[in-house]
Amino acid sequence: MAIVTYEELAAQAGLTVDAPAEDQTLLQQKGEAAQNHVERLLGFKIEAMFGGVDQDPIPDALKEAVLQLACWWFENRETVESRDEMLPFGVSEIVTEYREWTF
Repeated sequence: MAIVTYEELAAQAGLTVDAPAEDQTLLQQKGEAAQNHVERLLGFKIEAMFGGVDQDPIPDALKEAVLQLACWWFENRETVESRDEMLPFGVSEIVTEYREWTF
C-alpha cells in the first residue's frame, strides 16, 4: 500500500489537475517505484513497522523521502552520469536515520 497519495505526489511535482494522463500515470508509477526503493534501502516494508494498530504513525520524513525520490525520478527520466546524482539531496540521510541495520 502506498504511503503517499497521488495528490501528494502531484503537489510535490507541481502537476495540476489538467496534466496529461500520461504524466499522471508516470508520476504514480514513479511513486510506487520510489517507495519500493526506499523500503529496499531501509531493509523493511514501511507499513510493517509504522502506521498499523499499536504502531507509531508513518514518519513524515519517510513520506518526504518517497516524495522527493519519486518527483526527482519524474523530472530526471534519463540516466544520470555521476553517482552523486543518483538520489536527491536528503533522501539518503532520511533513509539512514530509519534504516534497520543488520550485520
